[in-house]
Amino acid sequence: MRSTDLQIDWLRSFVCAVDGGSLTLAANMVHRSQAAVSMQIRKLEQVLGAPVLVRDAHKLSLTAVGRQLLPHARHILDAHHQAKAVLHGPAVRGQLTLGIPDDYAVGYLSTLLRRFSPLYPEVEITLVCAQSTELLPRIEADEIDLAIVSRDRPDRGQLLFNEPLVWVGEIGSELWRREPLPVAIYEEGSVARTATETALLASARRFRLAYHSPGLAGQIAAAESGLAVAVLTRCSVPSSLQLLDARHNLPALPALPVTLVQSRSARSSPPARAMHEQIIAGLLKPETTTQEAPA
Repeated sequence: MRSTDLQIDWLRSFVCAVDGGSLTLAANMVHRSQAAVSMQIRKLEQVLGAPVLVRDAHKLSLTAVGRQLLPHARHILDAHHQAKAVLHGPAVRGQLTLGIPDDYAVGYLSTLLRRFSPLYPEVEITLVCAQSTELLPRIEADEIDLAIVSRDRPDRGQLLFNEPLVWVGEIGSELWRREPLPVAIYEEGSVARTATETALLASARRFRLAYHSPGLAGQIAAAESGLAVAVLTRCSVPSSLQLLDARHNLPALPALPVTLVQSRSARSSPPARAMHEQIIAGLLKPETTTQEAPA
């Protein structure tokens, strides 16, 4: 009787192909030849009785079956990593540098580190908390291994999720009624600032830029002071501020695409590869996989 088991190596090659966007990068990630990775994915498709990837000259796309399989494959690989770490001790040692903006750090970093550290206790992590506009050049310069950033162009990194932008203000304040509206905004050139200015300019609301800050602390301080309304990512809103919306005559704001990027050297670094896998397993939302790779 023909086996229908899904082998770990097949699933790993499949997931790495999705994350890397090509069989070439998948081969680098699993330390096998491109032909071997292609063969493993073909065996996986034979067992499933359907293709999981559509290959063309420029990219790989998930089929409907591939989209169904992907979250289960990640879960299996994650459980496999955890079992190996418990039974055999950590096999990964070394250092890695992870970049992340303050607001995403507030919302997601503690959960990520709580998941990673027990599995890889001998990996030393350097955290660089800075805005995406600063982190991206440092990734390209190979100064940072991995970074979780706001995506500045459609082909940048692996899309993880979409983080809503929201208006906030001092609790109990009616500053939102003021004309022109005083606004606190992120630094020039940032994806969040561009999105906010576009929404404001498209609305009929008169406004003035009262404060701008490259960091979360400045945005929160401007709002808590009662001197301006501010725009924050939803994950970073403190309990000291109230959410504002269309009921306060404020325009709707988009969600920011949050992406995982890696440096050239990260692909050959065991600690960076381990962190990459944990970020994908912990933060990738299924709906973004569908957006990235239509059937």
